[in-house]
Amino acid sequence: MINRRTTDANHEMAFRGKVADTRTVLVHLLLCLVILYSLYYMIGSVCFGAFRLDHFDGLIPFDFKTEPTNLESNSKYLVNLLSMELTYFCSGLLFAAVVRRWVWDYALTVTLLHVLLTSLVMLEFPLVWQWWLALGSGLFLMICNGQLIAYFTCQSDQSYPTFNSY
Repeated sequence: MINRRTTDANHEMAFRGKVADTRTVLVHLLLCLVILYSLYYMIGSVCFGAFRLDHFDGLIPFDFKTEPTNLESNSKYLVNLLSMELTYFCSGLLFAAVVRRWVWDYALTVTLLHVLLTSLVMLEFPLVWQWWLALGSGLFLMICNGQLIAYFTCQSDQSYPTFNSY
């Protein structure tokens, strides 16, 4: 018969991490959503001012319909693109401060929720390939930056998984 204590200790040593309870995960997820949309609006408003557009579009995080066809639309498209990429870049850094580990998991979840909210706000599913390309590259930036920051700031934390544990 296998000793249950030995088996539990081996599982704990193999995992070397603590699973967060549901409430903690939901609070972190809510904080990450607040970070994403707060940054989106702040960066978007700065970009709108930098490009000297006439009015601030409150739907900037959800706008996937703007296409670069004429000069005015092209400026709005660039603002939307730049806002998305800068937001995702900065969000990854701040997600690391909030969740301290598993930034990739929160980044994916927040992005899926963002796609869902975008579909609900715009009343259609985004089928524009340029938007998906920008979203994917932004997500890649968010994950890489966030995981690197989390790795370097949590090196002394024994419960943080190292590359050797994979």
